[in-house]
Amino acid sequence: MDVKKRLQEITRARYGLELSQCGDSQLYHALLQLTQELSAARPAPTGERKLYYFSAEFLIGKLLSNNLLALGVYNEVNAALAECGKSLPNLEDAEPEPSLGNGGLGRLAACFLDSIAALGLPGDGVGLNYHYGLFQQEFRHRQQYERPNPWIEDESWLIPTGVEFEVPFGFGPVKARLFDIAVPGANSGVANRLHLFDVEQPAPAPADGIDFDKTDLPARLTSFLYPDDSDEAGRLLRVYQQYFMVSAGAQLILKELEERGCSPETLSQHVAVQINDTHPSMVIPELVRLLTQRGLSMDAAVEQVSKTCAYTNHTILAEALEKWPLSFIEKVAPQLVPILKELDARAKAAHSDSRVAILQGAAGKEIVHMAHLDIHYGYSVNGVAALHTEILKKSELKPFYDLYPAKFNNKTNGVTLRRWLEVCNPQLAALLDECVGPEWRTDPTRLNRLMDFYNDSAVLDKLLDIKAANKRRADQLFARDQYGIRLNPDAVFDIQVKRLHEYKRQQMNALYIIRKYLEIKAGKIPERPVTVVFGAKAAPAYVMAKHIIHLILCLRKLIESDPQVRPWLHVAMVENYNVTWAERLIPACDISEQISLASKEASGTGNMKFMANGAVTLGTLDGANVEIAELVGPDNIYTFGAGSNYVIELYDQKAKDSAKGYQSRVYYERPAVKPLVDFLLDPALTALGDEAALKALWTDLTTKDWFMALLDVEAYSAARDRAIADYGDRTAWARKMLVNTARSGYFSSDRTIAQYNEDIWRLS
Repeated sequence: MDVKKRLQEITRARYGLELSQCGDSQLYHALLQLTQELSAARPAPTGERKLYYFSAEFLIGKLLSNNLLALGVYNEVNAALAECGKSLPNLEDAEPEPSLGNGGLGRLAACFLDSIAALGLPGDGVGLNYHYGLFQQEFRHRQQYERPNPWIEDESWLIPTGVEFEVPFGFGPVKARLFDIAVPGANSGVANRLHLFDVEQPAPAPADGIDFDKTDLPARLTSFLYPDDSDEAGRLLRVYQQYFMVSAGAQLILKELEERGCSPETLSQHVAVQINDTHPSMVIPELVRLLTQRGLSMDAAVEQVSKTCAYTNHTILAEALEKWPLSFIEKVAPQLVPILKELDARAKAAHSDSRVAILQGAAGKEIVHMAHLDIHYGYSVNGVAALHTEILKKSELKPFYDLYPAKFNNKTNGVTLRRWLEVCNPQLAALLDECVGPEWRTDPTRLNRLMDFYNDSAVLDKLLDIKAANKRRADQLFARDQYGIRLNPDAVFDIQVKRLHEYKRQQMNALYIIRKYLEIKAGKIPERPVTVVFGAKAAPAYVMAKHIIHLILCLRKLIESDPQVRPWLHVAMVENYNVTWAERLIPACDISEQISLASKEASGTGNMKFMANGAVTLGTLDGANVEIAELVGPDNIYTFGAGSNYVIELYDQKAKDSAKGYQSRVYYERPAVKPLVDFLLDPALTALGDEAALKALWTDLTTKDWFMALLDVEAYSAARDRAIADYGDRTAWARKMLVNTARSGYFSSDRTIAQYNEDIWRLS
């Protein structure tokens, strides 16, 4: 196809205009049509077995550039636009970002779909079509406020399919309508689909904020991702959402199975279902229910489902290892209750250990453990980093590992380097083409060849120049889109962007900022300026997380208003952090903050994106940081803090005796720590913010500090100071950048998906 000619035909037909006469919005929608046409012309991959990847989140980000790259027409389109004085990055300002995810879980799912298609494997995603996303974050009075994020336009990436299913809820049936988003595979010539289910008549956005009547079913089933679950109505709504997704998805599986001419008795031969965290766990009893409806015995249905479903565990945090009262299931999907009881009875008959029961608790008050359901009735259980998987086997899921050692396996996460280098850092991608050849896009191991240039001053200088250009660009975009706030592109860019959760320890980062502020006020001037950037959303009901955001914003205002400190220390926080902002900030980063409490971060994928773009990790030996450290070597990463075994031991001691284990007050009283924590109550800070919120943070740190920020804060400060000092040797730092980019090829999601396919799915 002559891409320019077809694009011209589209603009003439749509607007009666030549390409050169179109505005950015018109060109964006013309390219949207072109991209959908090219995707529709691609066949779906085929194979004996097809994957259905169930996930509550798919954080796909803006799709135009990514899809044009995957379709192989990016350069042609850019050339055609350049003739008109236009560019793709500018057109993308007209593209709304699909609000279908929140953090690493959703972004990983998006990377996986990209790689499944790139490898030519038959596999589609299954999720929900959230109309207002998680929420649109706003900062007012240095506090987070939430409002709806209505991303769906009359013309969007959503393709109506006309396929509908009835989902049988306790209050009656609800129609699920299927929309698809095409997922073209880079260099594979095929396209898969992201299947998103929606209600027939979605409710409008709430008039003010994100509060709404959670009992307004079914109209609210696809309003928001993770509705506020601080009350029973919110928790019930989550269960309604989950059953809506898995019931419609299970019906789609069986419909497509039958269309392929295969009988339900052969489900496991032709279908693989990946359960991404515990949110989709009800797909197991739902498939059993649907198979028995189609004439299979209970034994046969359970056998088929147990050979079809596989489970990915993403975290050991309680909120992700979901447990629901059986009474909720009785209300939402009463038809599943006898199946759950049967599955539980079978598990208890086979295993007397009460810790592995699916249903636990007294009669009438039973709790359903979703992860237990997944492990008993799935054929694979995988963690997402080597350390995480070992913790699952030796600690968190040890009773299950003792029962089913063959089921457990590790699949270290990965990211789509095509997007996280070529789309968001084209200058670095071009340098990589020059140094190692363009084949790195399909064979990321070729990035290792960059090590041949370790002593090449020309390449090292180019790396520094590219980083400097990306920092200037980030500053300009920040000034344009974040209320005119400026970054300092000549400073060290130290960035922590991820969802706001205490275990990720943004509060420890804030304590370091306080330390530097106090040092500068005391006359200790740093060797070089530092710009600290945060980006994070806090769940609406997560009070302490919102207090941490408030602290960061108060510190920003305090420092910005102080002419003594401002030249040396700058703090910025992205309002409404999303994939688009990740693509802007990650290429500009010098120091990548990955400072979770050891044992709590299952993997992380932001650490991989930063690494690929030449940032140097400052982190605990947690999750995939461990594997990054092994790959780059100790000279090219800054690690600190207590290890996972020690942290787990502290938690175990605390569980046995509250007077033992980690005692935050002991660390608070240390001379290097107390002034930092007490500054939360300093009049200079409280005058800018909510004194009660800052006092709550102070109280939490001094009496609880569940994720042990004070345990590591001194070691963290020392490691961070060392990194900032080392930054001054520009040649040595450029070598660190080079090593990180060179070794990032291992963290390609193509590698991860190839391993999933070889060990778990066996699609081809």
